Amino acid sequence: MKYLQVYWRKRAGTIMLVTALMIFFNLYYWLLTKDIPIKYQNYFNLLLLVSLLILFFFDFFALLQAERRKEAGMQSNDVVSTELPAFENQDIALHDIEILKAHLERRSEENRDLQDYVARWCHEIKIPLAAALLMDEKIRDEQLRGDLRGQLERINQQVRSMLLGCRLQGDWLDLKIEKTDLRECVNLAVKNNQFFLIQKNFTLEIHMEDHKVYTDPSWLVYILDQLFSNAIKYATEQPCLIIRSEKAEDAVILSVEDHGEGILESDIRRVFEKGFTGSNHHNGKYKSTGMGLYMVSRVAEKLEHEIRIESKVGEYTRVLVVFRRYGGLQKD
Repeated sequence: MKYLQVYWRKRAGTIMLVTALMIFFNLYYWLLTKDIPIKYQNYFNLLLLVSLLILFFFDFFALLQAERRKEAGMQSNDVVSTELPAFENQDIALHDIEILKAHLERRSEENRDLQDYVARWCHEIKIPLAAALLMDEKIRDEQLRGDLRGQLERINQQVRSMLLGCRLQGDWLDLKIEKTDLRECVNLAVKNNQFFLIQKNFTLEIHMEDHKVYTDPSWLVYILDQLFSNAIKYATEQPCLIIRSEKAEDAVILSVEDHGEGILESDIRRVFEKGFTGSNHHNGKYKSTGMGLYMVSRVAEKLEHEIRIESKVGEYTRVLVVFRRYGGLQKD
């Protein structure tokens, strides 16, 4: 029925014109050629009607195929106008596509230039930051040394996060998938966050088996850095961080669990949304950007790893990174 309506909308003028011509012909035949038997008129009408029905049938079938190709193309993420049969003003549509492609390419180039600039800035700022960390060791006042070290470590953490974050923004994210020891990635992430883990008096438990997975080590460490940072940020009076790995039937599962504030049940399904900060407002102790877990979910998606989160308010938050067979798990 839908395609009949489409056909009528596109061919209504032609059908009405043919109908008018047949009516005109029959009136002419009936009024001016009365000496010719009426049966010839009927034979001619029948022949013309059958011919028109056959013609309209094939025309309808061709239009049906074109509409189905168009509907299939509309579900695609690619440009499909060049694949469709010629249509009115197709050359204008193709011209506009080329113009839009040029605009997008310029924007992409500007974005890549900005990302390159940010990446170079991050590398440059590491030099004076490393020097400041060394100078901090020479401060005799323990309170001042500790406070300054905390701020420098936060800057170092943010620079490291921004360096990897700017690489994540483009479609040209460079992945180096290789067989990776999970324990080494966990140890590196712990080292990156050791100052704040010690400062907050975290109890650290690591139960790691000798598991190898296929992943990008630097991006996996980025994921762990974000998870550890959240655990530190949401720590309670007796902070605890438990990291373990286990092998399931078709996957290796890395678990990062903290005994902090926890996440409301109503918020769990939204924690990976961009900019989502939760509804408990963290008691005003710190400001959340809502970007940490969003970035984690994006990296995990590109690595083809699965991220799950479980939590109970006031008790624990557990994040599971799942490395499935052929999507991260070492092939047998």
